[in-house]
Amino acid sequence: MLHTPPLGPLLEQYAAGSVLGCEPVDEGLLNRGYRLRTTRGRYFLKHHFDPETADPAAILRQHRATQRLADLGVPVAPPLTGRDGRTVAVVAGHAYALHPWIEGRHRHGGQLTPGQCARLGALLGVVHASLERVMPTPEPGASAREPGASVKEWGAPLPKRLIPAQRRAGQTRRPPGDAGAGGAESADPVRTFALIDDLLDRVRRHRPADPFDALARHRLLERRQLLARHADRRPPRGGSVGWVHGDFHPFNVLYRDDVPDVPAAILDWDRLGVQPRAEEAVRAAVIFFVRPVGALDLPKVRSYARAYRRSAGAAPAELAAAVHRVWWERLNDFWMLRWRYERGDRRADPQFPAASALVVWWTREYDAVRAAFVE
Repeated sequence: MLHTPPLGPLLEQYAAGSVLGCEPVDEGLLNRGYRLRTTRGRYFLKHHFDPETADPAAILRQHRATQRLADLGVPVAPPLTGRDGRTVAVVAGHAYALHPWIEGRHRHGGQLTPGQCARLGALLGVVHASLERVMPTPEPGASAREPGASVKEWGAPLPKRLIPAQRRAGQTRRPPGDAGAGGAESADPVRTFALIDDLLDRVRRHRPADPFDALARHRLLERRQLLARHADRRPPRGGSVGWVHGDFHPFNVLYRDDVPDVPAAILDWDRLGVQPRAEEAVRAAVIFFVRPVGALDLPKVRSYARAYRRSAGAAPAELAAAVHRVWWERLNDFWMLRWRYERGDRRADPQFPAASALVVWWTREYDAVRAAFVE
């Protein structure tokens, strides 16, 4: 049953007028969102619902980050401040945030020109470098730096003044919560084999059986063979880490029709965290530029990756290592099937055919994919 937000008590906490209309926004897989029309304008109401991302400290960190990014000129939609000076409203034990409504639409990679792909890559590089500026790693006893100059152009390389000196020198300081200098451990194939066996058993017992079950079984058996063939290619711990958006994909980037070349807003910062930056760049490209048949549009990947490397100050070797780790991650990952067969949640089912085919294609075209990110 769809949760109905307590609009009266919520809007009382903001100078946002009286509600005229409320429509659920159903693109998200985690938290809940609503489009509000009030006597004062249009807003996006976010219900921080998912237990993994609804921690109050994490929400406040997201809000502070987006406010500071906005000061730098990054296209974000920071939350509005309530009458009490807070950006989070808690009503009946639920946490909400009110944001300005950004008019626009989502675009997947097939709808982007090569120039737009380059601007998208440059923007993600700006996000990573700007996050490093506004969310620094303070030394013991030191205070965090405040944001400074504004970012004005997405099509040009990021000005060096926005790239901290340690990044330009190839050095990285670790933000709080980092798993260590080498990042996170890569997936263990032994555990993956056990997971495949468990999922195959769940598929076999699923009733009534349907065409999705047949595809799932085929892909699981296929993946087991691929993993056995490539188990010796398990990568080491991850590379240099930094603050990242955490969920950069088409449903979290908005474009305006009257300004089609430049994203109007980057949305949904729920997964803001510390990860290898280059791996986020690769994951985003894999989502944006996958074709329905399960292959990547490599010319568009190349445009995107070149621009990302320039604006983020990332070396080709960093992208090459990230390509390998994300490939391995995809080879060992079955989150869509786990949602369906372990949780009974089918919202990710439509993504499975292309995503599962991509792993097979990527393994076959490994060298070509790597070259698209580093050349």
